Amino acid sequence: MTSHATGAPVDDRALWDRASGGDEAAFSQLFERHAEAVWNHAYRLTGSWAGAEDLTSTTFLTAWRRRADVTLVRDSALPWLYTVAGNAARDEYRGARRRLRLLRKIPDPPVVSDHADAVAERLDGEERLREIVGAVRMLPKAQRDVVELCLLGDVSVADAAALLTVAEVTVRSHLSRARARLRTLLEEK
Repeated sequence: MTSHATGAPVDDRALWDRASGGDEAAFSQLFERHAEAVWNHAYRLTGSWAGAEDLTSTTFLTAWRRRADVTLVRDSALPWLYTVAGNAARDEYRGARRRLRLLRKIPDPPVVSDHADAVAERLDGEERLREIVGAVRMLPKAQRDVVELCLLGDVSVADAAALLTVAEVTVRSHLSRARARLRTLLEEK
């Protein structure tokens, strides 16, 4: 995106500032700029196309509602959007677990074969991604946050450290421990 007056690129901070004042066009530019990256991050967190769509919508709805409160890291909205997506994914995961516990109390309905189930079974990459997402959820919170930002979200160590308000060496340490733990967890499957 470029500024109409100067032709220079408009950074995220300038767009957030305009969006904070109610400029819907500026927020639309931010959405267009980052929606694909947020969707990809959401897909890596959920392992589901539909889940990624919902999570992306929730992330940008939250961004719109909280646009005046946003603190950007190095003038980029993406780390903050990734954090919102990660928090929303955890909230959804907890809610799904509660619903599942309730559903277990209800007798199972008869199973009906569905063409969509056959198609879903052929998508071999999704199953492995679900295993990885499950393993990431088993990590301690500090390691999980770093993995979600740096490995799943492709945020730099420096940006993750700034966003999490910790030293870069702490982020690297969490990443190293998380990688070792993930290898162990995924080899057990």
